[in-house]
Amino acid sequence: MKNNIILSTKRLYLRELTLEDAQLLIDLNSDPEVTRYTGDGAVKDLEDSKRILIDIIFPQYLNEMGRWAVHLKADDEFIGWCGLKYQAEQDEVDLGYRFFKKHWNKGYAVESAKAVIDYGINILKLKNIIARAAKENKASINVLKKIGMKYLSVEMCCHDPAEKYTLK
Repeated sequence: MKNNIILSTKRLYLRELTLEDAQLLIDLNSDPEVTRYTGDGAVKDLEDSKRILIDIIFPQYLNEMGRWAVHLKADDEFIGWCGLKYQAEQDEVDLGYRFFKKHWNKGYAVESAKAVIDYGINILKLKNIIARAAKENKASINVLKKIGMKYLSVEMCCHDPAEKYTLK
């Protein structure tokens, strides 16, 4: 699985997703607790997962950013994804992450998000990165605070109020 590695941290490595990862996305999104605040539900099937990869995830790689698979260095286990996504509608670069529930509260979101922000600022020379989390998603909001993001506003996101954070 150590192909297309983008970033490495003490415990993790982040790599580009491939079509062979379609089932991993199905598995990750199949837990309703994982997608509870995301506005998207379970990935329907392999074709749907491949469509998401081709239409949404892969185009971001052309900009040297995107949602990247996160693996444990210790055993190469896929634990979720983290990365940057350019959102043309708002002309913003968004930080996002999603992990299997069994890997929550282990610091992986903070560790991977810090590495992704460092990459965005120091390698891509981005002026700013934003992130949104549903108001009820206290764990995700805590991650954003721990990585140094600052509260900006509340806005609607996926039909729910979300807190918007910024690096600036």
